[in-house]
Amino acid sequence: MKIECIKEKLTKAVSAAERVTSKNPTLPVLSCILFEVSKNSLTIKATNLDLGIEINIPVKVLKEGKVAIPSQILNTFLGTIQNDKNITIETTENNTVKIVGSKTSTTIKSLPYDDFPNIPQVSDEQSFKISSVDVVKGLKSVWYSSSVSSVKPELSSVFIHSEEDLLVFAATDSFRLAEKRVRVKKPSQIERILVPFKNIPEIIRTLDGMNAEILVCFTKNQISFSHEDTYLTSRVVDGIFPDYKQIIPSGNLTEVTLLKQDLIQALKAANIFSDKFNQINIKVAPETKSLVLKTSNNDVGESVNSVDATISGEAIAVNFNYKYLSDCFQSIDSDSVSLFFNGLSRPLVIRGTGDKSFLYLVMPMNK
Repeated sequence: MKIECIKEKLTKAVSAAERVTSKNPTLPVLSCILFEVSKNSLTIKATNLDLGIEINIPVKVLKEGKVAIPSQILNTFLGTIQNDKNITIETTENNTVKIVGSKTSTTIKSLPYDDFPNIPQVSDEQSFKISSVDVVKGLKSVWYSSSVSSVKPELSSVFIHSEEDLLVFAATDSFRLAEKRVRVKKPSQIERILVPFKNIPEIIRTLDGMNAEILVCFTKNQISFSHEDTYLTSRVVDGIFPDYKQIIPSGNLTEVTLLKQDLIQALKAANIFSDKFNQINIKVAPETKSLVLKTSNNDVGESVNSVDATISGEAIAVNFNYKYLSDCFQSIDSDSVSLFFNGLSRPLVIRGTGDKSFLYLVMPMNK
């Protein structure tokens, strides 16, 4: 194998692929990036068996071939090349790869490429097209609510399904729930896709910044996202996501509307004095038109913060986990938020004021 390529394009592709690799003592080739050279292009592949990526870049092909190169060494070395626009890469004797620039030359030991696993190619029999911006928005809005434990795989995933002309993203760890609805032009019937929580950050990172229409294909085992020269595929979870709509309250006893930034600042101040359980007491005071946040810690002290609010309904005081409350504000674009209280042992619902596309539900804490 021998190619001449633009260093900048190669570095960008290698950097993206390197994030998908993994260290596996029983299969060392998973720490490598596979180069496949044919015709006028270089295909760069990486996988950790859970997530796989392929990136095609144009190159000048002097000799076709394949090689598996340790990703971390290659990525780090390419980052040290500053002044060269083009570089040459070729395989040499003794299972090495030679990289040559105008003022640099290095050799890197390669691994047998025959051991490199195949990256699944997902059939387009079940597929739909959607803006990458909408996919990223949907995933970012909910994925933090997934369980980090792998005991229940269906909870450590993001649930994707369709409802009429909407693509719905949802995640829950059984203590809180986030749901984001994204309108799509050409809806596809999607009954259930469960994308593993641990794969979401890389999917977001790959799609973020594309700002283009992508093709999403899915089967019962895999989902793929592709656009032009980039193809990303992820394993999907075989499980049943909880029927979460049953726990969403249909009405509410108390509704509170206030500025989002005021609430965020009050929560930050209150958290300084929260206990080891991150417990915060929230009291709705209709008589003073305020939301009062109180925290107490025997080792530090206590804090009481009041925020002006518009209130309809009765007074109520409930304890919540500070972190669970604060996580959702990254998903709310509006300047004000609405909090819907439903009783001492019932979940709190949070929405952006006037925004029906996002819903966040959090369960109260026992005293």
